[in-house]
Amino acid sequence: MNMSIRTTATIAIGLASAFLSAETRWDMATPYVDATHHTQNIIQFAQDLNDATDGEFEIVVHSGASLVKHTEIARSVRSELVPIGEVFIGIMGNSDPIYKLDNIPFLATDFDQAKALYAASKSTLEAKLDKEGLMLLFSVPWPPQGIYSKEPVTNIDSFKGAKLRAYSSTLSRLAVLLEASPTTVQTVEIPQAFSTGIVDMMITSPTTGVSSQSWDYVSHYTDVQAWIPKNMVVVNKRAFKRLDKDLQTALLEAAEKAELRGWAMAEEETISKTAELAANGMTVSEPTAELKTALQAVGETMAQEWLEEAGAEGKKVLDSY
Repeated sequence: MNMSIRTTATIAIGLASAFLSAETRWDMATPYVDATHHTQNIIQFAQDLNDATDGEFEIVVHSGASLVKHTEIARSVRSELVPIGEVFIGIMGNSDPIYKLDNIPFLATDFDQAKALYAASKSTLEAKLDKEGLMLLFSVPWPPQGIYSKEPVTNIDSFKGAKLRAYSSTLSRLAVLLEASPTTVQTVEIPQAFSTGIVDMMITSPTTGVSSQSWDYVSHYTDVQAWIPKNMVVVNKRAFKRLDKDLQTALLEAAEKAELRGWAMAEEETISKTAELAANGMTVSEPTAELKTALQAVGETMAQEWLEEAGAEGKKVLDSY
């Protein structure tokens, strides 16, 4: 190779290296399968960011807890093992009561109420995350939660002695108040848990019911619309601050779009996935007045317990709600 060719090759390699170093690639840990609206929304969020930055900022979405187990995602983002991740807010309930708020039964049972509760609690939620080195990008709800069972659930006695799936500390407490046995089972483990007898009832969204093909192991869905929990996408603060200003702006703008889109998707999911449960042979029914009254009473107990745990800070949030 003569000198001019060698020099040209060296420059080309240098330019290529500079170009590659200018690109930002983040791996993102998410807990749910691609079929859920949360993951679909996040995939679109990553695409929006890629498009807005002409490929300079790439987020690679690892769905279905394939990169990090759900229970470890928040900790992994905090320690910057991954810079960004999605978590079910209630799964962090043991660290602070603010994370339990949207899991309290019958506190917010429709999307207007859920939006109002989110608005009332968002600044407190952001402050808690900030202390942990995390930053909230956006939050998206699940459809309202209903009861999945093998037999019809007409009153609260149906829960006594049942093995009830729990996915958060709040739901574990609910199981105890219902005189059921709480069993921690993450979403990807639901079919196996039912088939092996680890659980025999669950309270979850139509989305999860469809994605886990609940009709294979239960036959009844009681649409109690007990609460509307949310997921949140968080980013490591140090990782965010290292981004160029234009990339920070692009990330925040993509997050804002994702939050608006995600809430709309959740409302659509509520209708379409409930219909899909019925289309696959499940008996979908409204709760009896007796069941609804009894569950509301349990919800009032849990709300009072939450206020005692959260103190003045929690009272301020609920007062503003």
